[in-house]
Amino acid sequence: MVAKIGRGQNLIGALSYNHHKVEKEKGKVLFTQKMIEAPDGSYTVAQLSRSFEPYLLANRRTEKPVLHISLNPDPNDTVSDTDYTNIAQDYMQQMGYGEQPFVVFKHTDIDRTHIHIVSVCVDEQGKKISDTFEKMRSMDACRALEMEYNLTVATEQKQKQRSQVFKPVNYSSGDVKSQMASVLRHLPQYYQFQSFGGYNALLSLFNITAEEVKGEYNGTAKQGIVYFALNEKGEKASNPFKASLFGKSAGFVQLQAYYGQSSIKLKDNPAKGNIKDKIEAAISIASNETEFKKQLLEHGINTVVRRNGEGRIYGMTFIDHESRSVWNGSQLGKNLSANIFNDWWNNGNKLQQPAQDNKDFKTDTIVKEEMNQHHNPFEFLGKEDMRHSNEESNLIEAFGGLLPQAQGEDFEETAFANRMKKKKRRKL
Repeated sequence: MVAKIGRGQNLIGALSYNHHKVEKEKGKVLFTQKMIEAPDGSYTVAQLSRSFEPYLLANRRTEKPVLHISLNPDPNDTVSDTDYTNIAQDYMQQMGYGEQPFVVFKHTDIDRTHIHIVSVCVDEQGKKISDTFEKMRSMDACRALEMEYNLTVATEQKQKQRSQVFKPVNYSSGDVKSQMASVLRHLPQYYQFQSFGGYNALLSLFNITAEEVKGEYNGTAKQGIVYFALNEKGEKASNPFKASLFGKSAGFVQLQAYYGQSSIKLKDNPAKGNIKDKIEAAISIASNETEFKKQLLEHGINTVVRRNGEGRIYGMTFIDHESRSVWNGSQLGKNLSANIFNDWWNNGNKLQQPAQDNKDFKTDTIVKEEMNQHHNPFEFLGKEDMRHSNEESNLIEAFGGLLPQAQGEDFEETAFANRMKKKKRRKL
């Protein structure tokens, strides 16, 4: 279980954030202590805030008297409401806040069900409750609660993080924005892509597409990006999401700079020649598009083919998960351009590739045996994706294992925390 402790001045903001979840039926009040209660058992922000007023009025010199704590068990843990209530009370007691007024909210709007606690860190006399060695005491409290309630130990979870699967977006499972954010916030940290087309090819593996938008504001030209979730047919399945929802790394300006940085890094990258050799070898071995893609998938390379309405191939992109790089076919060589593959797959004219020493292009059996002997970064084999072949679906989920586990992250919560930080900086 992971605990996050936030401190601030805005009590109404903390209560409103949590109460909004309740109003949307994506959360509920689990427990209150020393709080004013309505006869019908309902709660409002104004009603809750009144219970803290005596403590805030008595506050002497504490600049940030409002506590906003979240307790986050592992997503695989099954925790009842009763256990959540007891965990909250035990945690507050161990942290020295056991006699304070506080309210416990349960959030159910993301895969990772968790609780938030809103309280104050000054007592009835206005004296600040000690926060000495707070982080250490919080970690000790979490370890004790994990043992008592049979929860997954957070340190073990961190060690297993690399083997977690980072899933493509499933629009039908809901919470699409959070799913998309899990991908968009991390991809640029792990993959090199040199153009918007290459970026979109990479996103397509996660059932996401991006579109550039242009406009004018006060006479100044503006450019931006919006994102959509895709269904199993590759069609848009969601409303557009502005890039600003997913952080600077997903925005137009940042990506333009990133394309240039990637181009410099990939210019003399030794992986380029290796990837080219593997593609040429796959062409020599394969007799059709399906076999070609399968050969490359066995070597950790996804093939993204772009076709127009008439079926003509106008773009070929290769995504190598070993070097974590994205390449257009024409960047690798004229013999790997879109026209070459269009002539082969649409017109039956297969170009004879240069003779290859295929000692590094092993058979499926050998590759699978070697993958089983070592830690395999492409270990999501066996699941089915209606939009991709079984093998391609496997690779998509496997390379997700290279990224940090982000499913279940509450990006609204992160945005709220960032807004609070900005307010603090403006006051300084």
